[in-house]
Amino acid sequence: MKEENWLKTVLSFAVACRVRVIVSVVCACLSVAGGIVPYLAVYRIIIMFFTATQTAGGIWLWSAVGLAGYAAKLLFYALSTVLAHISAYTILEGMRLRLAERLMKAPLGAVLNRTIGKLKSVMIDRVETIELPLAHIIPEGFSELLLSACVFGYMVSIDWRMALAAMITVPIAGVAYGVMMRNFNQKYDDYMESSNHVNSVIVEYTEGIEVIKTFNQATASYAKYEQAVRSFKEYTLDWFHSTWKLMTFGASVLPSTMLGTMPVGMYLYSRGSLAPAELVMCLILSLGVVGSLTKFTVFVNDLKSIQFAVKDVREILSLPVLACSDTPIRLRDFDLTIQNVSFAYDAQTEMQSSKAALRDISLEIPQGTFAAIVGPSGGGKSTMARLCARFWDVDGGEIKIGGVNIKRLPMSQLADTVSFVTQDNFLFNCSLKENIRLGDPQASDDSVYAAARAACCDDFIRALLGGYETLAGEAGGRLSGGERQRIAIARAILKNTPIVILDEATAFTDPENEDKIQQSIAALTKGKTLLVIAHTAVHD
Repeated sequence: MKEENWLKTVLSFAVACRVRVIVSVVCACLSVAGGIVPYLAVYRIIIMFFTATQTAGGIWLWSAVGLAGYAAKLLFYALSTVLAHISAYTILEGMRLRLAERLMKAPLGAVLNRTIGKLKSVMIDRVETIELPLAHIIPEGFSELLLSACVFGYMVSIDWRMALAAMITVPIAGVAYGVMMRNFNQKYDDYMESSNHVNSVIVEYTEGIEVIKTFNQATASYAKYEQAVRSFKEYTLDWFHSTWKLMTFGASVLPSTMLGTMPVGMYLYSRGSLAPAELVMCLILSLGVVGSLTKFTVFVNDLKSIQFAVKDVREILSLPVLACSDTPIRLRDFDLTIQNVSFAYDAQTEMQSSKAALRDISLEIPQGTFAAIVGPSGGGKSTMARLCARFWDVDGGEIKIGGVNIKRLPMSQLADTVSFVTQDNFLFNCSLKENIRLGDPQASDDSVYAAARAACCDDFIRALLGGYETLAGEAGGRLSGGERQRIAIARAILKNTPIVILDEATAFTDPENEDKIQQSIAALTKGKTLLVIAHTAVHD
């Protein structure tokens, strides 16, 4: 399948701001038109002096015209830049929202197979690299290219030979840039691969610092970290050293239009085919016809960075989506039925092997009752629980709620029907009150406090300096695993769904908290359809 052009992908996110983009381009054109006016004013003043028709009024008039043109250039350039920046950030917002939406709709396994560092890099860093080029290529790139074309056209109207002479440096610099860019794509690919490698090593080193210190591996781990950083530095410098001579030569030659216009202009003037005023004007214009093109050497690198960022974004946006209906279905009851379910994490290669996580499993839990799945680690207990919450889709068989296959339920309805409490409970970096309120964003403070009391976590929360307003990040270091567990249970109590799945929810139980956790679980599961996952050790 042919990969979609990166520019087409970017433009697909610009639909919401296409009017601003168009107005930005129009303002850029008006800015260019305003930038031409000072050249015209200078030309008229020069003509007055060469024809001895200069007057104070005429000079003041054309000076005012030139100043007005320059002011218009600045004004429309500012408007174009502002609109371009707004459009760029609108595009970035659309990308990040689309990425988050795709991650929410994709199977959990497809998301978990990507490291947190990689996802963060794409959603924050890689997407951010798109802003600067987008915000400047639109007003600056377009206007600079248009300015060069307009100035060249103006020179052609004066004398086409001088116009061609002004472009003599273009092929010379073009050869230098061509030689420099002959393997640019491969070099940039290698650069990005090296950059991704050093980023992954940095994330690995920082995330694993506790393990590194615990097992006294600081020397070996730091050596790996240092080697990755040094290799990235050496590759970058090597690439720079291989190109800086040609890059400097091209950047020096390209704007040096006098190399062509001065000798050609003097020759034409000496032959009488170019008037003095025309010679001076062509020399002035030649300074602006090519100089602006030098910015495109920077834009090439910017465009390449956009291409790589879009490639990473497209990789996430191409993740498979769990198919579901958009129309809620009225459930007759909340019986949970697991019927002949089979599942493998890699269905294409494992379903026919012994590596299948589940094979032909059946279970029925009537509404208001509970069932427990007990077994050793690796037996597929947590997999079963996650399938009921539809973190993945089964490979065979069906999971039903109230006689309806959960694949037919909208994801929002399924989320409102099933609460899932695991042994690994994540607290967001907001207040503890808002962490509990995640169970029901519309809940009142009193409802939050009631859920906390039911989960037996009201006392220790109020004992914190900030109480319920304490940020989870600040409290996290002072909360035990059991206390975090009870906050997660309070969140589920507030959610108040008819089906509750507890996946080793008492894994962090300690003697001091065991009774309170059992009380909170009893409050959570009262009158609910309950599936409990529990671990048991295997003895010889």
